[in-house]
Amino acid sequence: MSSDYRSFDDLPLTLRVEDLMPILGIGRNTAYELVRSGKIRSIRIGRQLRIPKDALVAYLSGRNR
Repeated sequence: MSSDYRSFDDLPLTLRVEDLMPILGIGRNTAYELVRSGKIRSIRIGRQLRIPKDALVAYLSGRNR
C-alpha cells in the first residue's frame, strides 16, 4: 500500500496506523497514541488496527468524540 496519496479520493477505505504518519506529518508513537487514546477511532481486524477513512476525516474536522 502506497503512502503517496494525492487526494482524499486516493485514500483506501481503511488505513493502517503507519499510513497516518505521512498524512498527518507525525511520528509512529504519536500515531499510535492518537489511536490508543480514542482520538482517532479504529477497528481491530485480527491483530491489525485499521482506521476507517471517515474516522480520519472526523478527527481532522474536530467531529471526533
